[in-house]
Amino acid sequence: MSIIQTIRDKYARVAVIAVAVALVGFILIDYISGRGSSLFNGNSTTVGSVNGQKIDEREFDKRVQMQEQSQQQQQGSVGEEGRQQIIAGLWKQEVDQILLKDEFDRMGLSIGKKEFADMLYTEPHQLARQYLGNPQTGEYDPNGVRQLITSIRRGKNKDQKDQLNLLLDAIEKARLVEKYEGLVAGTIHYPKWLFEKQNTDNSLLGKISYVSVPMSVISDSAKEVAVSDKEIEDYIGKHEDLYKAEDDTRTIEYVLFSAAPSAADSAAAKKNLLSLRTAFDTTKNVADFIKANSELSYYDSYVSKNKIQVPDKDSIFKTPVGGIYGPYIDKDNFVLAKVIDVKSWPDTVKIRHILIATQEQGQLVREDSTAQKLADSIQLAIKNGAVFDSLCVKYSDDPGSKNNGGVYDNVYSGQMVPTFNDFIFNHKVGESGVVKTDFGYHYIEILSQKGSTPAYKVAYLSKKIETSDETDKNAETAALQFAGDNRDLKSFDANAEKNLKPKGIQKLIAPNINSHAYEIPGIGVSRKFVKDIFDAKRGNVFKSDGKVGDNYVVAVVTEINKAGVFTAASGRNYIEPILKNKKKAEEIKKRIGKITTLDAVAASMKQMVQTADSLRFSGSGHSPVSFEHKVLGAVFNPANKGKVVPEALDGNSAVYVVRVDDVTATIVENADVAAQQKGLESQGRMRILMGNQYSQFGYGQQYDPAAVLRKAATIKDYRNKFY
Repeated sequence: MSIIQTIRDKYARVAVIAVAVALVGFILIDYISGRGSSLFNGNSTTVGSVNGQKIDEREFDKRVQMQEQSQQQQQGSVGEEGRQQIIAGLWKQEVDQILLKDEFDRMGLSIGKKEFADMLYTEPHQLARQYLGNPQTGEYDPNGVRQLITSIRRGKNKDQKDQLNLLLDAIEKARLVEKYEGLVAGTIHYPKWLFEKQNTDNSLLGKISYVSVPMSVISDSAKEVAVSDKEIEDYIGKHEDLYKAEDDTRTIEYVLFSAAPSAADSAAAKKNLLSLRTAFDTTKNVADFIKANSELSYYDSYVSKNKIQVPDKDSIFKTPVGGIYGPYIDKDNFVLAKVIDVKSWPDTVKIRHILIATQEQGQLVREDSTAQKLADSIQLAIKNGAVFDSLCVKYSDDPGSKNNGGVYDNVYSGQMVPTFNDFIFNHKVGESGVVKTDFGYHYIEILSQKGSTPAYKVAYLSKKIETSDETDKNAETAALQFAGDNRDLKSFDANAEKNLKPKGIQKLIAPNINSHAYEIPGIGVSRKFVKDIFDAKRGNVFKSDGKVGDNYVVAVVTEINKAGVFTAASGRNYIEPILKNKKKAEEIKKRIGKITTLDAVAASMKQMVQTADSLRFSGSGHSPVSFEHKVLGAVFNPANKGKVVPEALDGNSAVYVVRVDDVTATIVENADVAAQQKGLESQGRMRILMGNQYSQFGYGQQYDPAAVLRKAATIKDYRNKFY
C-alpha cells in the first residue's frame, strides 16, 4: 500500500502500475501474451504446444492466478466454474498469440521505437490511456507517464518491472493486431455480378400448391429405417471434416442420489424461522436484529413499489405497517417480511453529485475527517458561485458520473445506498447537502423529480433451507452402496432398472464428454469428476468424490473415443437421425409412386392439398416451405412453371409434392448495385476493425483474427494433466 501511495503522490496524473497490472489479465483476453518451454513427459512443465512451440505451465499458471486475483477484486469469489473459464480463455489467448506472431513475422509487421513512443507519449493508445491515465480525472499526462516508466525501470523493484513490461508488451501486441486486422479489412470485396444475380433472383415471387407428407408417418423403430454401423461409417467417410473430434471423449451412464434438502430439512428451517417471529415483531432495533439473525441484509430505506421483486409481493403490500407477512419461500430461503413504513415518493429523481471517497475496493483513500472537510469546502465554494462541473472533474471519485457532470438521471427509490436514497427522495428540487455513505462523503444537488409512487421500507428475516447432516449422509450411503454392488456395465444396468427405477431414480446418459470439460449437462460443474471419468476404464463403475451440485453421482464409462474421425459408436447420436430421415424420405417416395396430380397424391397419402404464395428465392415468408431449399429450387426453376414437379422432394421434416402455379417478377427494393456493394463491404470492414464492439451492437459475430490459423495449426493441448 505504501508503494501505491508513493506513486500516486509523486505522479498525480498517472495510474499506478502495481494496481493496473492486476487488471492486465482482462486486456490479455484481446491482446495475447505467452511463452513456452520443455517437452511434456515425466515431470514436464509443458502445458501444450503450437506448431512445435511449447507453452510453459509455470508461466501459464502465473497468468491464471493473476486473472483470478483481478476478478476476485472486482466480483468476489471466482468459484470453480469461473476458474475453469479463465483457464480456457487464457489457453485460447496463448495459442492465438503464437499463431499471430508467426503471421506477423511472415508479413513483416512490427512496431518501431518511434511508433511505440508515439503510442505512449504523442497519441496514447487506448490501453495506455486505460491503465496509465489518472484514475481520478481520466486525464492522460505524457510527461508524468514518461517519468513513471523511467522511475520503475531505474528502480530495484523486480515485480513492478515485470508488471510494467507485461503492460507495455500488451500494448505492443494490441497495435500489431490492429495493423493485421486493418490489412485483412482492406481485402473485403464483393463482385457486382453477385448483387445483380441476387437482385434478379429476389425479384421473383412464387405461388405453389403442394402436398406435405411428414416423416413421422414412419416410426423411428421401423425396420426399414434401421441404420447399421457400416452405413454410419460410410457417411462419416464422406464428411470427415464435419465429424472429427479434436480431443479424446468419454460417454457415461449415471444415476444421481440427491442430497438436496429433504422435506424434514425444509420443515426444520421453517420452524427455526417461526421461533424468531415474536422477537422480530417486538424488536426496537430492526437493523441489528436482521444482521444477527437473517441470511438477507437489511436495506434501511425505501424501495419503489414497482421495483420490489420478491415472491408474494402483492400480499406484502397489503400487510399493514408494523405487520408481518409469511413465511413464504424465496429461492432456498424461508422468509418473514415486516412492513416498517410506507411513503409516497417521486417515481424517479435526477441529481448530480461529487463523491469524496474514503475507501475504494476496501482500500483507504483518505481519512474520514479529511473527506468531510473537502466535501464541506466544495459545498461552500458552490454556494459562493464556483462552477459545479469544474469541481466535479477535479475532485469527484465516482467514475460512473464524473465525466457526465456528476449527473444520475431517472434514479428510482432503492437504487442508491440508504442514506443517499433518503436524501434525494426526502428533499425538494433545488435543495442540496452533504451526505455520508460507506463510500465517503457526497455533495448532492436535486435537479428534478417525476411522478409519485408508494415506496416501502421492508425488513426481510430469512433462514436458508439447508441439507442436514443426516440427509447428506443418507444420500452418500445410498450412492456408496449402489457403487459397491456394481462392478461392470451389465450389473449397473440391471440394478438401476431393478432397484432404482421403482424409487424414481432414472439412469441417464452423458455422451462425448471432452477431456478439458468442467461441466457436464444434467450433472453440474466439477472438474474433479471429469478427471475421474478419464482415469476410469471402460466398464468401470465409480462414485463422485463428494457432491456435484446437490447430488452424489455413480457412473460407468460406456465409450472411450480417441481424438480424430468419429467411429460408428461415437458418431451414431449425430448421424443416425440424418440417415433415418433419408430412409424415411425414400420409403415415402416409394409409397407415393408415380406422380400425376396433387389430388391423387393427397388421397393416397391421406394428406391435404395446401397452398403457399409470396415465396421468395431468399427464403423469406411464413409458409412451412419458405425455408425448404429443394422446394424453392424447384419453384424457381423455369422448367417447372405451371407444372407439377415430377419428383417428390425430401425436406427437413417432410416429403413434398409440388405444383408451381405461378412465378412473377416484382420490383426489388435496394436494387442499387453500387450502393449494395459499398454497404456490404463497409459492414465487413467494420466487423473486422470494430471487433467486439460491432458484435455487441447486434451487427453480427465478433471477428476472430486467428480462427483460420487455428484450423491449419498443429496444436497439442495437455491442460488436462495440470488442471
